[in-house]
Amino acid sequence: MNEPVRVVIVDDHAMFRAGVRAELASAGAGRVDVVAEAADVDQAVAAIGSHQPDVVLLDVHLPGGGGVEVMRRLSLAPPPSASASTPRFLALSVSDAAEDVIGTIRGGARGYVTKTITGTELVDAIARVSEGDAVFSPRLAGFVLDAFAGSIDVAAVDEDLDRLTEREREVMRLIARGYAYKEVAKELFISVKTVETHMSSVLRKLQLSSRHELTRWANDRRLL
Repeated sequence: MNEPVRVVIVDDHAMFRAGVRAELASAGAGRVDVVAEAADVDQAVAAIGSHQPDVVLLDVHLPGGGGVEVMRRLSLAPPPSASASTPRFLALSVSDAAEDVIGTIRGGARGYVTKTITGTELVDAIARVSEGDAVFSPRLAGFVLDAFAGSIDVAAVDEDLDRLTEREREVMRLIARGYAYKEVAKELFISVKTVETHMSSVLRKLQLSSRHELTRWANDRRLL
């Protein structure tokens, strides 16, 4: 019988990590073994170096620099031993924006799936990534193909988004998709007042005046 795939879960929301661990225990019994969790970049680098997992489930937006920073720092660190294997990274994120998908794959991830994935699908994705396959949620594969075909101007999108913090980007995408402030607050585990503050900042930085303009701006850049 094959050994279970050793996994580290990296996400800054403790409740989400607990949910993923429970799903993997239920749907992936005997196939997946969660060996550690981490909530930010520093914890992730330490946990991966210590536990040497086969696959890292990596959120895109993390305190300390994000998922790409985790991969960058690990690529620069010396291996803990000559026999140590390099883990494979599978992004698991609420974001399905083109620039997040493309940037994460360019950073070294082998796949990218969204948090709407089922437990069974996630176990299958982990198994495939551990074997070297590239795995994407269906809609996201098109972003990667478009980027390499040159039909998405990633540099221009990045320049606009560089004005926003990671949390502002998350609020921006949800508001642009039509979420109410209360729904955004629930989704991101923040207060409605904080959502309002971030929204005001987003509109100011992007020089927009309304939700309608924000939706059109995001749609034009394929961020929805």
